[in-house]
Amino acid sequence: MFESAELGHKIKKSEYKKEVPVLREALLNVQLELVESADFQVIILVGGLDGAGRGATVNLLNEWMDPRHIQTHGMGEPTDEEMDRPMMWRFWRALPPKGKIGVFLGSWYTWPMLNRAYGRTKDADLEQSLERAKNLEKMLVDEGALLLKFWFHLSKEKQEKRLKSLEKDPLTRWKVSKRDWKHFKMYDTFHEVHEKVIRHTSTAEAPWLIIEGEDARYRNLTVGKLILNAIQERLDLKTQPSQEILAPPLMPSIDNLNVLKMLDMTQSLDKEKYSIQLKKYQRKLNLLTRDPKFKYTSVLAVFEGNDAAGKGGAIRRITGALDARWYQVIPIAAPTEEERAQPYLWRFWRHLPRKGRVTIFDRSWYGRVLVERVEQFCSESDWMRAYSEINEFEAQLARHRIVVVKFWLSITNDEQLRRFHDREQTGFKRFKITDEDWRNRDKWEQYELAVSDMVDRTSTFYAPWTLVEANSKYFARIKVLKTLCERIEDKLKEIYDQGIDYLEKPKKKK
Repeated sequence: MFESAELGHKIKKSEYKKEVPVLREALLNVQLELVESADFQVIILVGGLDGAGRGATVNLLNEWMDPRHIQTHGMGEPTDEEMDRPMMWRFWRALPPKGKIGVFLGSWYTWPMLNRAYGRTKDADLEQSLERAKNLEKMLVDEGALLLKFWFHLSKEKQEKRLKSLEKDPLTRWKVSKRDWKHFKMYDTFHEVHEKVIRHTSTAEAPWLIIEGEDARYRNLTVGKLILNAIQERLDLKTQPSQEILAPPLMPSIDNLNVLKMLDMTQSLDKEKYSIQLKKYQRKLNLLTRDPKFKYTSVLAVFEGNDAAGKGGAIRRITGALDARWYQVIPIAAPTEEERAQPYLWRFWRHLPRKGRVTIFDRSWYGRVLVERVEQFCSESDWMRAYSEINEFEAQLARHRIVVVKFWLSITNDEQLRRFHDREQTGFKRFKITDEDWRNRDKWEQYELAVSDMVDRTSTFYAPWTLVEANSKYFARIKVLKTLCERIEDKLKEIYDQGIDYLEKPKKKK
């Protein structure tokens, strides 16, 4: 796999001096065109062996191009804040917007490879990490990003020679650490891991570009020309080709039954019983979030539902039971310019809670398969692939011990009409009703089909949907509180059953 990167590629100094000015000018021109068009972002991953010139090449890119439009990230040891979220969080929040170039020196592959080489994980763990990486990359490309992955390689003999050369020179000795020599002694182990990673993750949409790192002139020209050609080719496309849907179309059940029509919408709760149960479950929720083990988990509650179904009222009954310092409510509206410049999940990744916190989304990432689908704000291929992207997103949350609780608040067509009229006639509720709400009623059946598909395709064992019969607001609020308490209680029991504080380092014996 690395044979072509061990041939001794070299570029003469005279040829290098001749080509560099032309290449630099072309790179600046194509970068300016990218900034002005702002049609896509460029994401560059730089990986490879110690001493193969990764850092020097990244520094050179910032020298050759306009650094104002390049975001360079050295992804070293994760911080405490990053450790509190799923691994991919630190990369999502560092993604460049459209029109910019993001360079990652170290990537979502770094720690899975190191962990496997050091024996901290097994092959199965590595393969799961690689699948998550491939899913992320496919989504980024499907969302329009240009993804370039460079791997800088050296043979064992040339790596040893390179490290000794750097160590011998007083001006470059600082570049070589004990860790570098330790990794050199593990060359064969790393070689096996690297080969497995590259083989599994060199895909049609994001292939690895393997560069021999011994000769700096060859390395620099090769990387520069690859970046230039890739961006220019993409700019020449002008518009991203639309993806053809070959799958059979989604359609309503032939007997007209779906998960929403099977709900018992007559369920209700009188005011007296509601008051008693509200105090009971708010007290329980408060105690659960103050449990000593709650610091090892976090809660992400998602609220979707029909217009006027009572999402806001249910959310207020949750926040009324919580310490205001430890929760956040994220209202989701139409995306801002900043959000439109990123993949659609970006604005949700950035709000993930730290351990011991609660985050509530009033509307969520499900807009892609609901309003964006029905209103045709995105293509069919976009919302069709979103089901698997959302499932993968929520699987990462659950894997990080985040309790994902999803509520769909459902009301009947007649009840919605009654509430709309009530809002129009009540001064302090009038702001809640808009022309868009009335327009959405005309697409009731389309939304019903979209919701049914959403539940069928994204209700998983780690993040199931809870369908809430919300014609009675009292009944709906209690069901929401009770479900939330049960889900947190189950997670805390799981943590207690493990018997160890698995997020704390064990104390050393004296």
